Amino acid sequence: MLNKKSEFIETKIAAELANAKKFGTKNKRQALNALKKKKRLEKQQEQIDNTLTTIEFQREALEGAQSNANILENMNVAAKAMKNAANGMSVDKVDDMMDEIQEASDVANEISDAISRPMGFQSELDDDDLLAELEELEQEELDSEMLNIPSSSQEPSLNLPAAPTKAPAAPAAQAVDDELADLEQWMAN
Repeated sequence: MLNKKSEFIETKIAAELANAKKFGTKNKRQALNALKKKKRLEKQQEQIDNTLTTIEFQREALEGAQSNANILENMNVAAKAMKNAANGMSVDKVDDMMDEIQEASDVANEISDAISRPMGFQSELDDDDLLAELEELEQEELDSEMLNIPSSSQEPSLNLPAAPTKAPAAPAAQAVDDELADLEQWMAN
């Protein structure tokens, strides 16, 4: 379910990025809104990725716990068998049996360690390599955009508001004095 949601969000991210590019400088407000939506979707995507990772770790921990429970059960059976066999046994026989149990326990621990080691594609992943690849993709996109910039003779005329003709009104001196007095009184308390 989370994988399908992740795929759906990826398509929405791509759509918002396309909208931002489409609106570009033509409609800056809509382009900014599209980028905001894209950022929110990317955050959701990151949360889903983190959830999937947590679920995977929990699954692995559960498998390890189940394996350890089986080992403990076998050790318990071995201990009971050892207790029953101890009747009429010599110290040498008990020492031999304990050595066998210790060896079995060591093998079980080695198997548990081997199972818990990362393997395959997951062990080869390196965040630095992935980030470098992402930066390379971003640079390629930027280079592509730079090649598609229209020359200055093709620039569309921008419909900008006229510059103000008079200076903004300065705040009244009395209002500033009142604010300073309030601030001094607040700091004195």
